Amino acid sequence: MAISLLVLLVPIALLLAFYRGFLGGDEPNTVDPAPAFDQAKSAGAFPVSEPTGLSDGWKTVRAAYRTAEDGAILRVGYITPEGRGLQLVQSNVPAERLLPAELTAEGRPQGQTDLGASTWQRYTARGNEQALVLLQPDRTVIVVGDARDNELRALATAVD
Repeated sequence: MAISLLVLLVPIALLLAFYRGFLGGDEPNTVDPAPAFDQAKSAGAFPVSEPTGLSDGWKTVRAAYRTAEDGAILRVGYITPEGRGLQLVQSNVPAERLLPAELTAEGRPQGQTDLGASTWQRYTARGNEQALVLLQPDRTVIVVGDARDNELRALATAVD
């Protein structure tokens, strides 16, 4: 019985090693965010900022633009160089509706932080996540996720 089990486990172990080693099985699937940014820009609902100056370690794993009942929302998800998740949200949905939807009702302001030429609001978010929020008259920008503060600030600065 042990030999039968070994005969089954060896090929499975080899396939798993091949999948992880040669096919990059542990790597996240990346997407090109350009179509979502282009769609948001062509809609003209709000000014759209693309992140610039991020290192090669940043991977885009999700990008979508959609219209909502009271505006439009551009969402771009990233895996940071440290392997954490961050999401960039840009929208013209009124902030009083957007923030509770994105940060949950428990999201609370934690003070201001100056990044680049703008003053961002620091918020608590869902679970162990934190957020930086830029409130502008024609749009709201949110950077939210479980990444460390330096990566959160790097993405916010790249958008500013």
